[in-house]
Amino acid sequence: MSITVVLEQMIIILILILTGMFLYHKKMLSETTSGQISGIIVNVTNPALLICSAFDDSPKLSLHELLVGLCVFLLSYAVLVLFAYLIPLILRIPEHARYSYRMLTIFGNVGFIGIPLASAVLGSGSLIFVSLSNLIYNVLLYTYGMGVLKKAAKSDGSENFLNKLVNAGTISALLTIIFYLADFNIPTIISSSLTYAGRTTTFLSMLVLGVSVAQMAPKDIFTHPKLYAYTIIRQIMLPIGFTLLLSLFIKEALIVNTAALMLSVPAGNMPLMLSKQLNIDESTISQGIILTTVLSLVTIPIVTLFTV
Repeated sequence: MSITVVLEQMIIILILILTGMFLYHKKMLSETTSGQISGIIVNVTNPALLICSAFDDSPKLSLHELLVGLCVFLLSYAVLVLFAYLIPLILRIPEHARYSYRMLTIFGNVGFIGIPLASAVLGSGSLIFVSLSNLIYNVLLYTYGMGVLKKAAKSDGSENFLNKLVNAGTISALLTIIFYLADFNIPTIISSSLTYAGRTTTFLSMLVLGVSVAQMAPKDIFTHPKLYAYTIIRQIMLPIGFTLLLSLFIKEALIVNTAALMLSVPAGNMPLMLSKQLNIDESTISQGIILTTVLSLVTIPIVTLFTV
């Protein structure tokens, strides 16, 4: 993976985030508008970007490679769950706040940042593996993730959140895999429509992140020493260690590099949305999302130095 390409992409991301901040301060974007754009990204542009990758003209991967990819991402999430318990112990996080670090650790921004970043850095061929990652992510979020948050909220657990597994992220990931394996042609008018929609993902995603950054005071983001220590462990040491070990056993560079990128993305927004829904303290989650997103401009290029 070229460090130059990654640096260029992170600089582009920074410029787009700053654009979102500028538009918010100029009142050309509001929190309401940002929420509406988020809905478009989650339900339209991200799914389009994933699905159109299934119709890419590049050589198709074998079933063996797809199964290896699936095993790699299952393993990566197992490692994340393990570290979700280890990191709070290492950092001596109070028991009542550990759920925040667990959610930050496991559920990275594999959608808003992971999909467009993988597409730009590794090419559309990597998105089939990103689809596998997103599928596992969604299943884990609404089973294990909801269990952690409901325990923190002391909920009785009567509401069935498993029905939320049927969402745009899960469906688009499944469709991408199915279309990829089926290897059939679709009308140009449909593939072009998906392509045009998918290409807006990066720009819209960074605008939304820019609005989030603009809404927080610097002292609320940059004055938490334990979050810096957390970022070093989670965003640098963990993905580098996993990538180095994985490369000893897996020789498919695209699988290794995609896994490295998915592990190095900053914390995602979904734990924050679910915390708000359950009316539990989301301050640490919110701070962690913003800090890891800002620092990812440095941490992601560092991780790519150790890829194959």
